[in-house]
Amino acid sequence: MYPKSIQKLIEIFSRFPTVGPRTASRFVFYLLKLSDGEMNELIAALQSLKREIRQCSFCFNSFEAEEDERKTGPASPQGGLCAICRDETRDQTLLCIVEKESDLETLEKTKQYRGRYFILGGVNDILKKEGVQNIKAQELKERMAGAIQEIILALNPTTEGEATVLYLERLLAPYGKKITRLGRGLPVGGELEYADEETLRSAMESRR
Repeated sequence: MYPKSIQKLIEIFSRFPTVGPRTASRFVFYLLKLSDGEMNELIAALQSLKREIRQCSFCFNSFEAEEDERKTGPASPQGGLCAICRDETRDQTLLCIVEKESDLETLEKTKQYRGRYFILGGVNDILKKEGVQNIKAQELKERMAGAIQEIILALNPTTEGEATVLYLERLLAPYGKKITRLGRGLPVGGELEYADEETLRSAMESRR
């Protein structure tokens, strides 16, 4: 139906979260309307994203690489620690587990939590047997060897989020750490990313 170059981009955009073929085709035809300058700006931004962004080796948060690290080239996407994990003033005994980076950023804005984080990268899909493969379970178990005393399960109160919490409670029980959840304030079915700061502050204070 479309030329191969257009169809290829539609297929690529369709792989994005929550983007279907119809929305993907809108993206492509929007790009076709861009001027050469705007297209070059977009290409440069994508290249910069790949070249300068690293993934924290502890929490998996994305951060901008230092100048000396950029010069070594993109040999490894995991390069060192992000600013949060490097901050020695943060409580090393607290580990807050979140689903995605936007949840981490939302919690940071409350200025209520001063421990470290771990990004799971997804939640368990209760409808699929391979759902547990969506999360970094093995990497999380490797973090248990440190000074962590309390693990805060700060996952969205959705069906998948609750299923993941139950799975993590069983997974981490043998390590003998204190495991808490966010408390009152978050509505069932809601998502951290869209909660206001006061609600999140209340949930963090009343974790149980």
